[in-house]
Amino acid sequence: MIERQHQNQFFLLSDERYSELDYTQFFQPDYWQKQGRVSGTAKGRGTTYFLQTADLFGVNASLRHYYRGGLWGKIIRDRYRFTVLSQTRSFAELRLLQKLYLAGLPVPKPIMAVVEKGKLGICYRADILMEKIENAQDLTAVLQHQTLPPEIWQQIGSLIRQLHDLQICHTDLNAHNILLQQTATGQKCWLLDFDKCGEKSGDFWKQGNLERLQRSFHKEIERMKIQFSTQNWQDLLTGYHNHQI
Repeated sequence: MIERQHQNQFFLLSDERYSELDYTQFFQPDYWQKQGRVSGTAKGRGTTYFLQTADLFGVNASLRHYYRGGLWGKIIRDRYRFTVLSQTRSFAELRLLQKLYLAGLPVPKPIMAVVEKGKLGICYRADILMEKIENAQDLTAVLQHQTLPPEIWQQIGSLIRQLHDLQICHTDLNAHNILLQQTATGQKCWLLDFDKCGEKSGDFWKQGNLERLQRSFHKEIERMKIQFSTQNWQDLLTGYHNHQI
């Protein structure tokens, strides 16, 4: 990981080769639009931009700005209190992604992050660039139209176990943060959205993490009419408990 500073902006690059690029412009959507590299967008709290960047980073990318949720998000939309650089939202997420990526977990390839401090140095805004997973949908979108075989549920369970074995707690583990990708050899599961996630000691929290995921499936049965059964959950647990390190 390479850190760079330009005036009040701090950059974290996952590869030293990226420092040779015009990376200070990479967090401006207009920069990519002028080059005709924006391939699509997705709406959430803000807009995520999907970029054609395979020639630059080896993969196409997604650009995401950090926004607050809840009540604070209505008052202070995208500013956070600055303490130390390593604990800013984008730097912390990029470093965690790098750790998981190098460990071989199916997570988006980390590319780079930026933190822009305000004039007084009290608050900051942040953005992150990471790999866009191609030919993929989140699990809820898939389950609205089809059931999944036991081996896919077991793959999901195994993936979560790998995360837990690394002592990483995904604090927002839900059905929307699991992607199912169609590949030439079959279907592959990915984990997304590691904002505010991190290492956690002990094992006491792992069961609760699984139960959070289970609740999210039950919630989407009601809200999105997804196809999810008790047997699906049992298959997921089989994958979790039978995973071999």
